[in-house]
Amino acid sequence: MIYTVTLNPAVDYYMDMNKLEEGELNKVNNSYTLAGGKGINVSKVLKNFGIESMALGFCGGFTGEYIRADLNKYGIKDNFILLEEDTRINVKIKTEKKETEIMGKSPKILKQNIDALLSIIDSIEDNDILVLSGSVPSSVKEDIYKDIIDKTKSKNNVRVIVDSRDNAFKIAVKEKVFLTKPNKKELSEYFGKDIRSVYDIIVYAQQLVKDGSENVIVSLGKEGSIIVNKDEAYIGNAPDGELVSSVGAGDAMVAGIVYGISQNLSIIDAYKYAIASGTATAFSEGLTTFENMNNLLDKVEVKKINLK
Repeated sequence: MIYTVTLNPAVDYYMDMNKLEEGELNKVNNSYTLAGGKGINVSKVLKNFGIESMALGFCGGFTGEYIRADLNKYGIKDNFILLEEDTRINVKIKTEKKETEIMGKSPKILKQNIDALLSIIDSIEDNDILVLSGSVPSSVKEDIYKDIIDKTKSKNNVRVIVDSRDNAFKIAVKEKVFLTKPNKKELSEYFGKDIRSVYDIIVYAQQLVKDGSENVIVSLGKEGSIIVNKDEAYIGNAPDGELVSSVGAGDAMVAGIVYGISQNLSIIDAYKYAIASGTATAFSEGLTTFENMNNLLDKVEVKKINLK
């Protein structure tokens, strides 16, 4: 079974407008709402690819009900811990020139809520895949991902994937995880360095491997991405196409590699699905379908980098 954990989900309210002027009345050309959150996005892309997963995390109030109803409509199973306070609302604004996000306030999560989640994690079985995605709410301690990973250590071959940042990410990496997916900025933040060149990205990604991440994918936007492990490094292209929205592209990359792993592919072959999934999402309004991802696979180029 594949489990995705979203500690800090949201109802994402998307708005498309010509321009955004602070202090003025702004006209919206188009708008829609979706159940958001990085782990939820991973579950949705996997569902689009015909792969079942169980969505875990916290949600509450009318917005929490919306998220669970949206997942149910999508055909995704969930076992969210219910909170008293409302799940946050995030606003994502796309204009002709840029994309802007406004992050809503997270609900308070109590100790009994966390204990309930850890109890569910305890039921994970051998060979399952666990995806830990997104930020940690301010009411939850920073080592929550460590506590979750600890629950899997008595099982065999549970592959843990972490896509987060800040101290929660730093603590989780030390627990020996299967894969992490920082972007270039997050890699720079992790090491406190201004990382720019491909050479530097590989050097610091190798250090992240030493810190505890068996595999590291560093996403570089339109410049492609790099995958590194203790033995080798590869650079992948970003297939040509028209950018519609970068929202969810990183989550689709995670879903793509999980899909490849679930099909018993090598990590490098699974990486090709990650590239195609992330790119197809960037070229779509919303998350990619299997067809759109599959149409890009033959445009994916992965080249080995000589580490000597």
